[in-house]
Amino acid sequence: MLSYTGMLALLLAMLPYVSSQNAGFVKSPMSEIKLTGDAFELYCDVVGNPVPEIQWWYADINRADSFKQLWDGARKRRVSINTAYGANGVSVLAISRLTLEDAGIYECRASNDPRRNDLRQNPAITWIRTQATISVLQKPRINASDQEILQPKSGQELPITLQCNLTNSHSTHRETFWMKNGQEISNTRTEHKHTEFKLSKPRTDDSGEYMCVYTFKSAPNANASIEVKAAPEILGHKRSENKKEGENATLYCKSVGYPHPVWLWRKKVGRGSYIDIDNSTGRFFIINKDNFTELSIISLDISTDPGEYVCNASNIIGSKESMTILRVRSHLAPLWPFLGVLAEIIILVVIIVVYEKRKRPDEVPDDDEPAAPIKTNSTNNHKEKNVRQRNAN
Repeated sequence: MLSYTGMLALLLAMLPYVSSQNAGFVKSPMSEIKLTGDAFELYCDVVGNPVPEIQWWYADINRADSFKQLWDGARKRRVSINTAYGANGVSVLAISRLTLEDAGIYECRASNDPRRNDLRQNPAITWIRTQATISVLQKPRINASDQEILQPKSGQELPITLQCNLTNSHSTHRETFWMKNGQEISNTRTEHKHTEFKLSKPRTDDSGEYMCVYTFKSAPNANASIEVKAAPEILGHKRSENKKEGENATLYCKSVGYPHPVWLWRKKVGRGSYIDIDNSTGRFFIINKDNFTELSIISLDISTDPGEYVCNASNIIGSKESMTILRVRSHLAPLWPFLGVLAEIIILVVIIVVYEKRKRPDEVPDDDEPAAPIKTNSTNNHKEKNVRQRNAN
């Protein structure tokens, strides 16, 4: 029989095998049909203990038994492989600017077998694998009109017509429709290969990326892009902002125009003098997203933060800016009306007291002065005496 020490050693030796877990796929890559010039991404999610290693392999469709390993930066840097290991192993294979030669079988391999990289072992035993087939078709030929540039308001906007024409495709055409900035434009679907979209009175907010999209019975959608460019025009911003010291303030600007502008915030510090604002101070935070920008100021300082703030939007066509006035009040600002009323009451009381003190000596005699004789009506007294004398007689 084994001793206690021997049994303990045996259990410790078996522990890794008890807690280990064979590799398994949580998410496998999916087969796709793509067009030349497009891109694709394949996902592979693996579990196991320890976390499995992931590799990507490729084989031509006509030579499915001859796989070659892929690496990040292969095929003239068109191949990108990003792998992260945590609780799971997750890997993403991406290939851009597809050519017909990119069609084939793509294989995700995973293994946590300690013998997986031993050349004497059969990979079919030490690695698990899952595959996806990528088919690449020649992109249909679409002739599209050139880009358009909208001129500043001149009082007479000329109409613009965007055109696309499908001249060649390897699959039967079904429908055509138009999109703007990734959203389908309603009432533009047609069965014609030649399609037009008209801007009767183009304005700045009509600028953007337009796309004619063609659908097919047995092939992915094909499209062509037409850019309608215009200088930025700021349509929304805060004209003023009133805050108390110590609070946070948020200023923003919205614009139309294409391409999306580069935003810049500035603060006026003198007559015609401005300083640029960035995120380096720790109190100013700027968030830019396409046609929107936001400036946040943390813990307002009454001595330095009030003033005029300017947002500037610029693209390759032109630029535009708008101003916002920031006012910062003291903590005591809410008390000023009450203090003003209180001061008026105090002043009124003082005036009344002073007036009473000045009036009192003229109207109230002192005790030391003799009393003035009481005036009587002597005529009335004589009349009363004569009446009594007559009655007596």
